[in-house]
Amino acid sequence: MSKKRITLSQGGGGEETSSLIKELFFKYFKNETLLKMEDAAVLSLKSDKIAFTTDSFTVSPIFFNGGNIGKLAIAGTINDISMMGAKPLYLTCSFMIEEGFLYEDLERIVKSMSEELKVSGALIVAGDTKVVPKGSVDGLFINTSGIGEVLKDGISAHNLCDTDSIIVSNEVGNHGACILAKREDIELDIKLKSDCATLWPMIEALIEQGVEIKSLRDATRGGLSAVLNEWAETSNVTIEVDEDKIPVADEVKGICEMLGFEPYEFANEGTMILCVPKGEEAKALEVLQRFEKTKKASFIGKVTNRYENRVILNTPWGSSRYLELPKGELLPRIC
Repeated sequence: MSKKRITLSQGGGGEETSSLIKELFFKYFKNETLLKMEDAAVLSLKSDKIAFTTDSFTVSPIFFNGGNIGKLAIAGTINDISMMGAKPLYLTCSFMIEEGFLYEDLERIVKSMSEELKVSGALIVAGDTKVVPKGSVDGLFINTSGIGEVLKDGISAHNLCDTDSIIVSNEVGNHGACILAKREDIELDIKLKSDCATLWPMIEALIEQGVEIKSLRDATRGGLSAVLNEWAETSNVTIEVDEDKIPVADEVKGICEMLGFEPYEFANEGTMILCVPKGEEAKALEVLQRFEKTKKASFIGKVTNRYENRVILNTPWGSSRYLELPKGELLPRIC
């Protein structure tokens, strides 16, 4: 028996499109605003300050250990809003589907998106579906936009200054290494999972506990190295981190040693970098380590005025080197 596949008619705007939206998307994304089926969602916001972001997802492979393109789209957009100290509220979601894509795979993806939305409580309130001829899109692309209500104002990459502390919330490089291993059929003794996850609950807890957050960034493409270099340049400071304090999974180390990569440049999809004032480290770590997804949070370094716009990696052997901004395309279609 042949499996049900997506057809061009399901993107044509007629009866088949209506059926796809109602039977699949409404089934998993159902909420009062979406079910009105207007051309645009009319939203109510309490705050006079909102965070607004947009992103597109083309990850290959679409399914990977620890997630899929749908879970990634929700977590990625929610995390971008969260990094500004904003509570995620509303998302839009557009699907670009290749003709012939398996319906059961699409449902699996949509279901995972619904489950990930529950972590933050955000709602998909508007969307769009396009089906394109075979070969025009590689399976499925997803675009999302999101709005959040700013609860903690002033979080910015411009805030770093001398003596501030740097914290990483989880092991670095897991998502990038997971995708690379899948593409290259690298066998691992222990199954490495992507860190793909929504970070809002942890940030909300930090805010509620009164932790003074100066800067936040989820370390996606370019990883830890990209975030630290962007911060150093934006705030015109030096950031010094200790290599032996940065949590890296053994599988990630192994892949990097085998292929000649830096784990600090590998993408993450559920790991954030925090800058807090000196003296706030213990409080921040205590909050983060309550959560399963951030139980490996670590204090990794500090901000200094030694140089301008530099990131220095201190090795366990007493030497130091610059941790440069990644160059070129390390791994295309990582998210």
